[in-house]
Amino acid sequence: MADITGIFAASHTPVMLNFPEAIPDADRQSIFAAFQQLGRELRESKPDAVIVISDDHVHNFFLDNFPAFCIGAAATYATPVEHWLKADRQTLQGDAALGAHLLGEALQHDFDPSFSMELTLDHGVLTPLHLAGLAGHVPVVPLLVNCVQPPLPTMRRAVQWGTMLRDAIASYQGCKRVAILATGGISHDIATPRMGSVNEAFDREFLRLLAAGDEAPLVRYATGHVNEAGNGAEEIRTWLVAHGAAAGAVFEPIYYKAVSNWYTGIGLGRWRMAAN
Repeated sequence: MADITGIFAASHTPVMLNFPEAIPDADRQSIFAAFQQLGRELRESKPDAVIVISDDHVHNFFLDNFPAFCIGAAATYATPVEHWLKADRQTLQGDAALGAHLLGEALQHDFDPSFSMELTLDHGVLTPLHLAGLAGHVPVVPLLVNCVQPPLPTMRRAVQWGTMLRDAIASYQGCKRVAILATGGISHDIATPRMGSVNEAFDREFLRLLAAGDEAPLVRYATGHVNEAGNGAEEIRTWLVAHGAAAGAVFEPIYYKAVSNWYTGIGLGRWRMAAN
């Protein structure tokens, strides 16, 4: 039986690596310090593997085949797929056995994910791992959620996935300690006239509802208002998967700031898990 040793969430954007100087030094230092804090706390939870919940930005999948959820079940993952991302190309260690277990448990619980043994991961996974100092230091299992191409999984289904994920981890006997890192959002718009606009009010209310812990208003708000926060805000589904996995554990923000020159509401947080 494996324990969930920590659950964390963080925004991602390639601009953090490609144009770090686009924002004031003090803001950049604060944001990078928050990522370092997240990485430190995750490492201190001593996981044997980290499930990284992110999305694919039309690199591995396209209109000919775009799964709602895809579990990685490979021994290694090349990254980044983007030639323009200012990050060293590297191969991340995977945990194929844990990925296969999650796939099997999902199917047994009436979920229907895709799976892949040939993913090349993009900035959605690499950027937070890089800034948190985790890339290359812990095996990862990617869970990719379609947050890009409608029709999208419902917000309610994202929470349900988290509940199933928690049960699947608890039944795994291949290791003892698993952490979760959700990455995406919060508010941002990509390739539209609103690009650069950040809906701080949406972000803060979403974070408040996460901390309040009541699932129903959280799902209602995410469903009814995500369109106000930009097409990139659809990535909050990754946070909702993590919230479902936390099973009522209290969410605590680590950092938030609306960063227009990075096009994104930059948020980081953790769910306060019982000590294991």
